[in-house]
Amino acid sequence: MLNQLFPNVNWDTMAEATYQTIYMTAISTVATFILGLAIGVILFLTSPNQIWANKLVNFLTGSIVNIFRSIPFIVLIILLIPFTKLLIGTIRGTNAALPALIIGAAPFYARMVLIALREIDKGVIEAARSMGAKTSTIIFKVLLPESLPALISGITVTAVALVGYTAMAGVIGAGGLGNLAYIEGFMRTRTDVTLMATIIILIIVFIIQWIGDTIATKVDKR
Repeated sequence: MLNQLFPNVNWDTMAEATYQTIYMTAISTVATFILGLAIGVILFLTSPNQIWANKLVNFLTGSIVNIFRSIPFIVLIILLIPFTKLLIGTIRGTNAALPALIIGAAPFYARMVLIALREIDKGVIEAARSMGAKTSTIIFKVLLPESLPALISGITVTAVALVGYTAMAGVIGAGGLGNLAYIEGFMRTRTDVTLMATIIILIIVFIIQWIGDTIATKVDKR
């Protein structure tokens, strides 16, 4: 049945491309979560009236975040080619796409982290500070637990965006479903290949969203 509907699809190639997309998305999501979380916490703690209040650090960090958030992803890939080649040794393949994916998504997630932390009741933070809690204690025992549902929702949105980023990265040879849809589908006028790649991408997105929503609901104590 599938072979009749999608006569030009090579299922082994499609499976490999699916694995590449999942691989790029998973690795970059984990790295983005760690890096974006760190940047977001720094932005929050260096803002006025916070523990590490520092206008210069806050301004510089915020400026870097805004710059990288503003650069279109396809342009960012091109700009990072020298850095990618230095770091990975090549500009083609799934691993070569990771630096651009992480650098492109981390600032976006950092802003979502900042928004989540700002939603925390100031009284909770002040209570911890008045009790003499260390900064590390405030971060790991107050800020992160209190904002956890929003942090999970944020990384879910970011992971979905990263799926789209991998498709764009595929156009320049990073592999994955985007590369397959463009090279084997669009370039060779095989609409069924493009359609199947699109369907699988949608399935991946729906699964990520379902997992994120489920976890966020479970950790939300409100």
